[in-house]
Amino acid sequence: MSGWGAGSSHDPFDGLRIAWCGRTSTEDLQDPTLSLPRQLDNSRAALPPGAIIVAHFYDIESGRKNLEDRGHGTAHERFDIPIPRDGGIQDLLAEAGQRNRRFDAVICESIDRISRRTFYGTKIEHELEELGVALFAADEPITLNGKRATAILTRRVKQGIAEWYAVQMMEASWDGLRTHTLQGWNVGHPPYGYRAEKVPHPVPAKAADGKSKTRLVPEPVRGPVVTKIFMWRVMERLGYGDIADRLNTDHDRFPPPESLNPNFRGRNAWSRSGVREILRNPKYTGHMVWNRKATTSRRGSKRSMANPPSAWVWSEHPTHEPLVTREIYEAAQNIGRVRGTSRTGSAVNSHRQTRRTYPLRSFVYCDPCDRRMFGQTETRRKAQDAYYCCQPDRNHKGREDRFSGHPKVIRVREDTLLDAVHDLFQRRIFGPGRHQLLAADLPQSSKQAEGEWEARCQALRKRITEITKKQDRLIAQVEEGEIDDAFARRLRTRFSELEVERRTKAQELAETEANPPASDHQTDLLYKIPMLQTGIAELPEELQRKLFEVFHLEIRYNDSVGIALIRVALDHDTIEGVAAMAEHIPGNENKRPLAACACAEDLERAPGRIRTCGTRFRRVVAVGLAHTL
Repeated sequence: MSGWGAGSSHDPFDGLRIAWCGRTSTEDLQDPTLSLPRQLDNSRAALPPGAIIVAHFYDIESGRKNLEDRGHGTAHERFDIPIPRDGGIQDLLAEAGQRNRRFDAVICESIDRISRRTFYGTKIEHELEELGVALFAADEPITLNGKRATAILTRRVKQGIAEWYAVQMMEASWDGLRTHTLQGWNVGHPPYGYRAEKVPHPVPAKAADGKSKTRLVPEPVRGPVVTKIFMWRVMERLGYGDIADRLNTDHDRFPPPESLNPNFRGRNAWSRSGVREILRNPKYTGHMVWNRKATTSRRGSKRSMANPPSAWVWSEHPTHEPLVTREIYEAAQNIGRVRGTSRTGSAVNSHRQTRRTYPLRSFVYCDPCDRRMFGQTETRRKAQDAYYCCQPDRNHKGREDRFSGHPKVIRVREDTLLDAVHDLFQRRIFGPGRHQLLAADLPQSSKQAEGEWEARCQALRKRITEITKKQDRLIAQVEEGEIDDAFARRLRTRFSELEVERRTKAQELAETEANPPASDHQTDLLYKIPMLQTGIAELPEELQRKLFEVFHLEIRYNDSVGIALIRVALDHDTIEGVAAMAEHIPGNENKRPLAACACAEDLERAPGRIRTCGTRFRRVVAVGLAHTL
């Protein structure tokens, strides 16, 4: 270590140039204006006579970050720290490797200020040693010669304890937040559609300081918007952009989310990302969920990364009023995989090689894999034949079972499907004999649906009765004798859990009873839809697609059995959509449907066999389902 003590041949510390290295944790957890000056004072006090600090390197960041991500932050710029800054840890290491460096050794208050991870702490120490720079700590003996074994052992023990302490605190914090979630308390800002209901903190000392916990309560205006978004996604399989466009048509009915950043002025409109965040949030099921995202820091910037669903922490039972069912939420998560990259609407593809459109694009699904089928045109003998195809990508490493047994390509002729769809709409929806066809199929399906509905109601009533009895028994325990505070808290917690479940079941019962299955007298639904004077096949393609959209057309083709299931659904929006389109249909300008009413199930099987692109004869089964949501 030549150059040290150049001013004196007796004292090795005389004239020793020292670089001070400081670090404090994130600005949200510590006060850098206090912590860093204290570290510098303790380091300066530990220096031997003659040694002097000539450079100051410090960072405001976590000590558990990877070394390559250290020293790039700008958090120090937010504070008025009375210490000149020559850089961070990366700048210190860079200057240590230069011939004309300003320092001969480095000092810190404690070795854990270099890093909270033993590996990186020893790595930095080793790199400095290789460059001829000693690393001192103010709480350790400072020597330049003599035996080092005990000093190394002491430092390694301290580093191990520092890392253990950091990990132990993280695990304790994790367990606390997990228990917090299981008890139904909300973490973070309430999601759109809910408001935070503050509850006094259960710890008296914290309650006295004004601290509280929060539970989620639905907002009367925004809550129904969330339910509507999920129904559009699941029932109509709309994309994020299409849902945002619908929401932006009426901000009074669908108020857009507000920015959580007070320094950011939002555009006061719905966006694709805003819709996506709502559809991905499982808290709308009534369960409290935590650990959906993890915050990491790289190169000085914080990033939020999504954790896999397997890492999420769910409360065992619903803890607040749900806005959608668990089944609806899970169905919404699969829509993206089903939709693929298919566009919604009848607009022509903007690709320069586009030559034609496909009337059933986005309505046809491959039944084995549940993916949308895409249009394809094949020229044979100067004639063009259109098909709908499914050709899944085989590049799924580690997911070989995703399309197991799926043929390389599945195709079905467009004219075959169009004939069946036109027949369904012409005869069963807009035709003069639609009521007789419906009445012929209604009794059997209606009887089965009525039995399922009654069984569901009975099961919900039974469960509500059981919960009420359990609550009565808890109240009786309180009235029978004295109980201590711990037991009282457990009773209150259990009673609250039962009350949440009772309210949820009561809501489900009310919704179920309010939507009984279709009965014979409800066949007048079709009277609300006008009969067409013009054939469906004769309408312009754009008008046909609009009809398909308002009736929520869905075609599921199963190649293994050669069957296509065609489904349509009627709701209040369907009736309104048909009313708006009536004036554009030739021959129906003065015929408009009446107000929507209850509807019934409509099953239809198209007779006969048809020839498809394969060598086998296959038949198409057309199924039309109509029901009120």
